Amino acid sequence: MDVITALRATGDDFDRMIADLDDSEWSLPTPSPGWTVKHQVAHLISIFGMAGLAASDPDRFQAMTAGLSSDFNANVDGAMAPHLALDTPGLLARWHETKAKAIDALAAVPADTVVPWLVNPLPPAVLASAGMMELFGHGQDVADALGVHREWDDRLGFLVGFAVRTKDFGYLARGSEPPAEEFRFEITAPSGTLWSFGPEDAAQRVTGSAEDFCLLVTRRRHHADLDVRAEGEVAAHWLEIAQAYRGPAGEGRRPGQFTLSNVD
Repeated sequence: MDVITALRATGDDFDRMIADLDDSEWSLPTPSPGWTVKHQVAHLISIFGMAGLAASDPDRFQAMTAGLSSDFNANVDGAMAPHLALDTPGLLARWHETKAKAIDALAAVPADTVVPWLVNPLPPAVLASAGMMELFGHGQDVADALGVHREWDDRLGFLVGFAVRTKDFGYLARGSEPPAEEFRFEITAPSGTLWSFGPEDAAQRVTGSAEDFCLLVTRRRHHADLDVRAEGEVAAHWLEIAQAYRGPAGEGRRPGQFTLSNVD
């Protein structure tokens, strides 16, 4: 499976989760403070809209980002506002259209080129993996609000690889210098396959299940409630700050806030 196919499948799973919600369910609060289910979908529209613009019209994307303020949260709120103003059918229609256009645009970009993005240009496959991260994280917020349990397969490998690639984001979000020590990641796929990254003899090691690792790096669960373990002082600290996205870390989740996931 390639990353575009994986992104489409993840988007389809998300669509099934929100397809038949009533007005009260759209208004349910999610674990992200102040955000309802509708906020989560509006945010995904804004993110996929930017990705589609970056892939299809780089000049317009760069002109748009040049007008952003230095206030991250204000930019997020401003991007969501026009979508939140829509009624539910309009919001769903815009989401489906925006997601489809973004994925098609990313699929059309030659693999050996880059797409402009918010900090650095990215290969289309990496930006598609970032899209999976957004769908995983914000989709989890929606699932938590609705009481839905999601099932995952080995397409999570693209998100795991993206999180390893962005290992330093947690430090950068806090104004800290990333450590020089190399990490070894050994993550078990839903199929049981072991995905390994980094030197085999690294003293700093992170191990665990793929789903729980993705919950960790999207900050949708506290590491104490996950099947993710660290060896080494630096790796143990990383569990506290891990995030696979740029920008403020947010409040994260409290230990024990959710039922333990895959922990004996």
